[in-house]
Amino acid sequence: MGAAVTMNSCIASRTERQWMEKVVPNRIARTGFLLCVLLPLITLLLASGVGADGNVTVESIILFKTHEWFGRKPTVYFQCLEEQKVYLPDVVEKNAQYSFLGQESWQPLTTLYGAKCKRCGIYEEDTVKADDTFFEWELCPKAFTSPDGRYEVIQENEFNATFICKDCIPQSTDGQAVKTESEEDEEKDEKGAGLAFLIIVLVFVVLVGLGVVAYTKWRQKQRAEQQANFIKLFEDKDDDLDELYHDHL
Repeated sequence: MGAAVTMNSCIASRTERQWMEKVVPNRIARTGFLLCVLLPLITLLLASGVGADGNVTVESIILFKTHEWFGRKPTVYFQCLEEQKVYLPDVVEKNAQYSFLGQESWQPLTTLYGAKCKRCGIYEEDTVKADDTFFEWELCPKAFTSPDGRYEVIQENEFNATFICKDCIPQSTDGQAVKTESEEDEEKDEKGAGLAFLIIVLVFVVLVGLGVVAYTKWRQKQRAEQQANFIKLFEDKDDDLDELYHDHL
């Protein structure tokens, strides 16, 4: 009876080991395959700069007129549709040139996403009546045509302003990107660095995958040897029992 229970336990354990030897390696292989496919793809997307956004800052502005009476200093702000006001705290005099570094606490003015434009404007706040409008226009990434990402807005008798968006793609008149020689060299260097990084990642993933496969094979071989030794042990015991039985007879 005890031998039968032991043998049943052995069969159950062997069945469980066989299931693990078949299922676990397959799951490991699928996981390794997903890593080999998804990780390089994610790395490539990150290296390509997909989804990069452009922060717009004001570099300089000059007002030719204000809308305040009795010589009061104006409160000037920039605002895009459905966004918060961005006050220009230093702009208080007309016919004065104001320059900014783009790193002020109130900058950037807004952020452009992809090729989508925004309806923006420069306004003067009024406490009694509706705010006065200097000018409203469609602010688009393609408007930043200069190689350094500058865009000048000139509104006659109102103001002149220069905006910067270094991450916006400058466009020429034929729709092609405007690039200087240094920018082209820099782009080549960035692409080369991105490609080298991608190759390193791919090599690392392949090595990890090979390591997982080798470890899985080694574990399978080890389990097979243990199982063979275990079965051989029971076979030897059965032979001993048979010999004792025949000797007893």
